[in-house]
Amino acid sequence: MKTIGLIGGMSWESTIPYYQIINETVKKELGGLHSAVCLLYSVDFAEIEKCQRDGAWEKSAEILGKAAQALEKAGADFIVICTNTMHKVVPLIQQKIRIPILHIAEVTVRELNKDGIRSVGLLGTKYTMEQDFYKAMIAQHGIEVLIPDEKDRETINEVIFNELCSGIFRPASREAFLRIINDLWKRGAQGIILGCTEIGLLIKQEDTEIPLYDTTVIHARRAALLSLT
Repeated sequence: MKTIGLIGGMSWESTIPYYQIINETVKKELGGLHSAVCLLYSVDFAEIEKCQRDGAWEKSAEILGKAAQALEKAGADFIVICTNTMHKVVPLIQQKIRIPILHIAEVTVRELNKDGIRSVGLLGTKYTMEQDFYKAMIAQHGIEVLIPDEKDRETINEVIFNELCSGIFRPASREAFLRIINDLWKRGAQGIILGCTEIGLLIKQEDTEIPLYDTTVIHARRAALLSLT
């Protein structure tokens, strides 16, 4: 079994499901008392969030790069960054290590292609929704990416940072997200990417008939399966 190197804490609320899903998947595949072999390096999210806010992406890449180097030195065979937004600096982190990084957008695209999705709505932090590092990776596979309007993008971003990252789950916020999801569906989205690892803590597939692609679940399951190859 390969050793998974997890970079978590962004936020720690959404790192917990990664650990659970990875171990549940390994148990399902191998049975018995099997569990995943993994290492977790959990960073201080306040430091990372300030970098995001200040546009100091290279500084954040230094912080996560050191985490990745520590995991590699400790014996990790590949890296899983437990957040969507910080995949913006994956190329900078990859330069600092020899082991591969399992990219969250790449594994999500795999699921979209498997289901024949050609137009998808994207929810996430404002950085993920507005910048190209994430959308371009999806679009290059011929999939149209739709994002909410500016007001709704601000709503989503505020809920993520002010509520979900602190473990606050308000019914009013769930309703707002479901309205935004429905709006994207009306605009032609065949499915919705929950492109922030905290959103899946608020919105579940049972909340809507519109197909949801929870990146936390997709990423964690793929990491577990990769560890078994």
